[in-house]
Amino acid sequence: MRVRGRLTWRRCAGAGAVLAALLAGAIPPALLLAPTASTAATSTTGAAAGTAVCQVRDERLREISGMVATDDGYVVINDGADDEARRRIFFLDRRCAVVRAVPFPSQPRDTEDLAIGRDGTVWVADIGDNDGSRPTVGVWRLAPGATRPVLHRMTYPDRPHDAEALLLDASGRPLIVTKGGSGTVYLYAPSSALRPDATTPMAALGQVTLPTTTTSNPFSFLGRGVVTGAASAPDGRRVVLRSYADAFEYDVPDGDVVRALTAGKPRITPLPDEPQGESITYSRDGRSLLTVSESAGQPAGTRPTILRYPATDRTATAAAPPSESAGPAEPTAIRPAGGKVAGAAARTWPLLAGAGTLLALLGLAGLLRWRHTARQ
Repeated sequence: MRVRGRLTWRRCAGAGAVLAALLAGAIPPALLLAPTASTAATSTTGAAAGTAVCQVRDERLREISGMVATDDGYVVINDGADDEARRRIFFLDRRCAVVRAVPFPSQPRDTEDLAIGRDGTVWVADIGDNDGSRPTVGVWRLAPGATRPVLHRMTYPDRPHDAEALLLDASGRPLIVTKGGSGTVYLYAPSSALRPDATTPMAALGQVTLPTTTTSNPFSFLGRGVVTGAASAPDGRRVVLRSYADAFEYDVPDGDVVRALTAGKPRITPLPDEPQGESITYSRDGRSLLTVSESAGQPAGTRPTILRYPATDRTATAAAPPSESAGPAEPTAIRPAGGKVAGAAARTWPLLAGAGTLLALLGLAGLLRWRHTARQ
């Protein structure tokens, strides 16, 4: 649940934690620099904004963190919410008006994303964990025609993870994509069939390294290195991950979503300057990417607006993410073309260390706007 009286302090504390990670090397120094040939960033400067589809005017939907498109509209959920009336699965028509709201039978912890199965089942990812303190995470399943969702609890095999993205594989199994921070994120899935009366252990399935870009967003380099949402195309032949800055589309020609993400070459659609973009879905015809941002904390009168971007052409392939082995359990640094970062880091680190005060100011300025969901 979002505790508004504590937001400022907690966001400042979050800024300090990120700066500590910078100094410790957990976030690569190269990410702080203007992109150069050595960082192999894909230039996305001057990208066009999305086209407005409709505006969500219902006051209960100020913190939208997940969305899927349906044949007659959209389904959305809020991030953690203060008001019990906002803890619902909301069904919207094509004009973004709420036509139905399904309550949860018990209070979710931190709902972050949605997925929809081929049979119409809506999956809600209750997987957010900003503090890294949850012993379990969960997915809620709302079957077609059902009046209440069913909770399935899961545990990670290694340690707690903060996550905001959910996909379904070809068999309908949920895949959790961790949020990351330095551009490397991890995939987890239940190791056996989900049961509502049991906690299912998950298995680690691999890691994904996002390409680096220059897309403008409210969180600068930090916004480009996290995954805040995911979606599958209606035909299952593409999936997309999004950050606060970009969408990364992967082809899934054989139905193997994990292999597509861990070994595929994504195509990039910039999502420039979205206020706080945590949702993405494909249109029902698969030709468009649809996004929506949270509006909480934005100027008075700001409403969440669904935006449309063209889905990428399969021939417009972006630079491939670096080829790496399975790697350690902890996230590793983004590696530029050639596979090494040490030289560039060694040349730039003294400069960064000497500019600690400036880094602190920049970090605080950007991170004061960073979303934090506090829970009961």
